Amino acid sequence: MTRYVVIGGGIVGLAVAHRIILDRPDAEVTVLEKEPRLAAHQTGRNSGVIHAGVYYQPGSLKARLCRAGSQSMVEFCAANDIPVQVCGKLIVATDDSELPRLRALHDRAVANGLPVKLIDGAQAREYEPAVRCVGGLHVASTGIVDFTAVCQALGRLAVAAGATIRLNTRFTGVRVRGGEQVVRTTTGELVADVLVNCAGLYSDRVAGLAGVRPAARIIPFRGEYYELRPERASLVRGLIYPVPDPRFPFLGVHLTRSIDGSVHAGPNAVLALAREGYSWTKGNLRDLADLAGYPGFWRLGSRHLGYGLAEVRRSLSRQRFARSLARLVPELTEADLVPGEPGVRAQAVGRDGSLVDDFLIAEGDRQVHVLNAPSPAATSSLEIARHIVGRLPV
Repeated sequence: MTRYVVIGGGIVGLAVAHRIILDRPDAEVTVLEKEPRLAAHQTGRNSGVIHAGVYYQPGSLKARLCRAGSQSMVEFCAANDIPVQVCGKLIVATDDSELPRLRALHDRAVANGLPVKLIDGAQAREYEPAVRCVGGLHVASTGIVDFTAVCQALGRLAVAAGATIRLNTRFTGVRVRGGEQVVRTTTGELVADVLVNCAGLYSDRVAGLAGVRPAARIIPFRGEYYELRPERASLVRGLIYPVPDPRFPFLGVHLTRSIDGSVHAGPNAVLALAREGYSWTKGNLRDLADLAGYPGFWRLGSRHLGYGLAEVRRSLSRQRFARSLARLVPELTEADLVPGEPGVRAQAVGRDGSLVDDFLIAEGDRQVHVLNAPSPAATSSLEIARHIVGRLPV
């Protein structure tokens, strides 16, 4: 019997634990989660979009696992009575200068094998009557779900099949003893044959504690959301996104209807002052010292200084935030927005200041470390798990 320890009770860690139990029923699986509940950070604080895989480099892990994951996620939800909806998504060009980028995005989506079509402004309003644009890209396979509910289901299924989930348990290190790994935690030691690191915001630190030098460092970016007032939610039928600017690392603020009928607006992207820095007032000296001492942080900052300052200004001004949304739906005003729950994205950045664009998974001696799994990791989680477990030693 092989003993597996999975670090992290977010959607990737739980999907890995569930997949191990499915594929290897004799395995002993333990999930370690430092919080008192599952899905406490990235998984439980996102917009709930099941991405189709439009943006990703053809042939990359993100492209392949996202496309497969969007289908397997919908199937998993249907099989486990989790509300899910494949509502489609509209990416819109608000002026003629964005049309070449829209066409390039269409070509990439086609290369990724996705059901997409280019449409004009009038056709876009058939999907979203309140939108104003000169052209759009409709992505039929995009959906919405509550990923926290998915986590709860994965946890229940894993435990029912024999796995153990230890909440309030922080990983603190590991030492090798013969062919075994003695895993140290805040609630005692346990012995494993295989260690899988799915620690998200702390994945690089966990890797370091396990004796691995990560190829990149996690830099946290806070995404701030608003919600539309309920009486204005009818302005958005599904999902409305801008055409992303390839010079910048994030997609821009967008409008997403959630599975409960509410409409999220955002997120922006500002540097978080802590790995769990969900507001400007939440900082952490160790996290800030790590940033200050990492050359990749300064190189990234110098490369995108103007973009970063613009995001900070938008973070500090609801009026600016509303203006960004009004480019997509002109009827929206500052008065239509109420603060929503923010999230923090764990983004791996190389020493040269480049954002790691693909999923980054490092394999070692009876260890696997998921070192970069931002969006679309929730969408792709079941396929990331399949990819990882297929490579784990038995």
